Amino acid sequence: MDRTEQTEQTWTVGDVVVHRVDEIALLPETGAWLLPAATPAVVTEEPWLRPDFAAPDGTLRLASHSFAFETGGLKVVVDTGIGNGKTRANPAWNQLDTGYLQRLTAAGFPPESVDLVVLTHLHTDHVGWNTRTGEDGTWIPTFPNARYVTSRTEWDHWADQADSMDENRRQMFRDSVDPIRDAGLIDLADTGDGPTDIAPGIRLLPTPGHTPGQVAVELHSAGRTAVITGDCVHHPVQLAHPAITSCVDIDPEQAVRTRRELLAALAGTDTLLLGTHFPPPTAGHVTADGEGYRLVPAT
Repeated sequence: MDRTEQTEQTWTVGDVVVHRVDEIALLPETGAWLLPAATPAVVTEEPWLRPDFAAPDGTLRLASHSFAFETGGLKVVVDTGIGNGKTRANPAWNQLDTGYLQRLTAAGFPPESVDLVVLTHLHTDHVGWNTRTGEDGTWIPTFPNARYVTSRTEWDHWADQADSMDENRRQMFRDSVDPIRDAGLIDLADTGDGPTDIAPGIRLLPTPGHTPGQVAVELHSAGRTAVITGDCVHHPVQLAHPAITSCVDIDPEQAVRTRRELLAALAGTDTLLLGTHFPPPTAGHVTADGEGYRLVPAT
């Protein structure tokens, strides 16, 4: 399968249809780098991970995509991937040329129609399509009529790091974050006191650890609920083994606590879990399984 060719999936949450809008399937070596404790031996002990979430040999499958939905009269996009034409240190992310915007438009969300962009956190693979190249070669907001929302804690953390950022992260801020700030499109949500409603049916859940201000996104409609993970959970193997951490977690111990709390709250409920980096089938329900959990894919 070509890295940019996947099959669109949708899920119904009450009266809302959630679309997965694909950017790329991440390279097979990504999993071993990102989640080094998720070795093939660990993965193959969990038969339910294969063949969808892992290859037969235990190699993790991961993906980059957005979720898009319409609720309360607002068209919403959650996380914006890596982006096209951007200079990145990771060769697999450098100067991408994908059909993401065409897929977003085909799903019913042309960029000019989007009202709200929720950024779970400010990492390279979650903010890239915040901007696109304008006619004069500068970076301009992809969603010019939207408000871009992230948590104030997240924003302040990176603002405090501005003088000590490495050049690769500075470049990401220059091309994907600063232009939307300069256009006056950023809104900061105060999530320090707990879950925060930002629009009818949309709530931000603080999920710190991967970054200090990361959030998950909770969607409510007609008595049904879904949660978009952000990077609180990178891959379903972390349901089986919540103590597996990411090599880029800023506070790994806090990330584990956060993940355990979220999974415990979801286990046995009808809340749909939508994984920001989960490959197809991408969404399901959390159920207890031994000392951990597993994901039962949504049908």
